[in-house]
Amino acid sequence: MCEKLYETDAYLTEFTATVLAVKEEGDGLWATLDRTAFFPEGGGQAGDCGYLGGARVSDTQEKNGAIYHKIDRPLSLGETVTGRVDFAVRFDRMQNHSGEHIVSGLVHRHFGYDNVGFHLGNEEMTLDFNGVLTREQLDAIEDEANAAVFADLPITVSYPAPEELAAIPYRAKLALTEGVRLVTIESIDICACCAPHVRRTGEIGLIKLLDFIHYKGGVRIRMACGRRALADYREKAREVAGISRLLSVPQGDCATAVERLCGELTARKAAYATLMQELTALRVAALTENGSGNLLYFATEEDAIALRHAALLGAERARGLSVALYGDNENGYRVMIASRTLPLTDLLPSLRERLAFRGGGTKELLQGQSGATRDAIESFFA
Repeated sequence: MCEKLYETDAYLTEFTATVLAVKEEGDGLWATLDRTAFFPEGGGQAGDCGYLGGARVSDTQEKNGAIYHKIDRPLSLGETVTGRVDFAVRFDRMQNHSGEHIVSGLVHRHFGYDNVGFHLGNEEMTLDFNGVLTREQLDAIEDEANAAVFADLPITVSYPAPEELAAIPYRAKLALTEGVRLVTIESIDICACCAPHVRRTGEIGLIKLLDFIHYKGGVRIRMACGRRALADYREKAREVAGISRLLSVPQGDCATAVERLCGELTARKAAYATLMQELTALRVAALTENGSGNLLYFATEEDAIALRHAALLGAERARGLSVALYGDNENGYRVMIASRTLPLTDLLPSLRERLAFRGGGTKELLQGQSGATRDAIESFFA
């Protein structure tokens, strides 16, 4: 069994240990030690990284009581090594995990919901609750959670005896009766947890509930704490400042200005579509003045609706096939073929053979892609 130094001191970043075993398994080389400060993956949180001597540790896992450190080079059996935990990564996770306990504790206290899913990745953290919450309720939870941060409350770890445990109203892992590790945030939460946490809530820095969605009858919350919350705020502040400059409006009016622009864009798109249809009709009419042969219409803009419109209009006027295309020799052509008189599905074998056509349709309309050149397309339909 490995002595778990991280359980008693989450701030221990350097230690010495003896190498008990090194084995190759799965996708890498794994070392076990007689003691470690590296926290293994568990409870929704990834394993620690850092160094063992000169070997880089990229992951830490626990299996059957043994803790495995994934290393990038061999270590000698019985060797005494110095372990160094990447504390920047560890502290980031401590800030976020402790913040999660505060939010989960408050949600449980006020609404009785349980945290039924938790993921703390390197980029984001999510919490799943088995009940529905509104934006207003989450805002109130966020306010109270940050009040707990500002109060700089102590966070303690304890291992109650079984008879003591029965009298403690804690969250999570309620089926366990021995060796339960409780993390207590004064006046906020008591939860069974194996992960390292900060000593006081003030170290969390900031708790921000970024957004939420309805998920499996409850809600999934995406949140950030500490440095992650600062990074998120910095990025969004820059984006809002950029939009403000581009639209020449105060930052507080950005949403209203963008909404107005979206409305104008929708109206202009509708007007543009109408004009394109009118222009397409004029072009098709000019190409089919004599009403003979096949119509071959190469569009100048990529617009699937206009392309289909051109093919169908041409089918009303041309005696043969009405073919509308958009593209170039390098990237291929999008193709619409329409006819009121000829069964187009009969053409598919020759289209595929001679024009590298990929697509299908009905007797009256085919659509797809051609990998042939413009010269080859014009020659085929001539």
